[in-house]
Amino acid sequence: MNSNALTSATQFAPINGHNIAYRKFGKGTPMFFTNRFRGIMDTWDPLFLDKLAENNTIILLDYPGIGSSEGELPLHITEVAATIPQLADFLEIEKFNILGWSYGGLVAQTAMFQNQDRVLKTVLIGTNPPGENEIPIEEVFYDHALKPVNDLDDEYYLFFEPALEASKIAAIESHNRISQRLDVSLIPSTMEVFQRYFSGTASFKEDKLNFREAYKTLKTPVLVVSGDHDISFATDNWFPLLQNAPSMQHIILHGSGHGSRSISFLS
Repeated sequence: MNSNALTSATQFAPINGHNIAYRKFGKGTPMFFTNRFRGIMDTWDPLFLDKLAENNTIILLDYPGIGSSEGELPLHITEVAATIPQLADFLEIEKFNILGWSYGGLVAQTAMFQNQDRVLKTVLIGTNPPGENEIPIEEVFYDHALKPVNDLDDEYYLFFEPALEASKIAAIESHNRISQRLDVSLIPSTMEVFQRYFSGTASFKEDKLNFREAYKTLKTPVLVVSGDHDISFATDNWFPLLQNAPSMQHIILHGSGHGSRSISFLS
């Protein structure tokens, strides 16, 4: 019986002296998934994963120090992103796609720019480009995201559009699917770890390696998927970059928040 999001075994790769947790299932071109703030392997929606696994070999991982992985989450985004090619080397994968959501979108962009000879395509969901962005994170995000434990009510605001009943129903359905395998105790819950995420985000914003400028000559196809009301990474922050990023396409989903998703690019 083929494994899926709910049955795939957790395995470990020795990277930089620590065991990094990962799962691998599906068929097709390898695709590494880089996760959101506080995200672990089991906070991905299994329906989303299984649909993509029909045409892609899905590779989930927990960052160092997060979830089931040993170590500490690095303070600089380049060190977090280095985990992707290191895990690819361990799995003997030369070329691959990357899908990054939220904080994971920052990780995915960093890994892409630093491994342009290996990354085939990149999908960025509910995230922002490198460098300075005009519209900041809304306060409502911090009100819900920094609680030690999040519940369904928090998820309405963090990932969906609470003003729309259809979006709230989608939130309930997604929450119930994720709950089937989720061990809440593995989700980061301390301010010390939160600050490590924020440090990585700050280093991406600082953009010392000029990734924003590098979009002008990037050959890797990039799909950006945004919700029309993302309280975390504002969709409008992509607009100044689009005319200077010839390999990028941008999809905006109506009635959607930070957890917007699309599979059309990958099918």
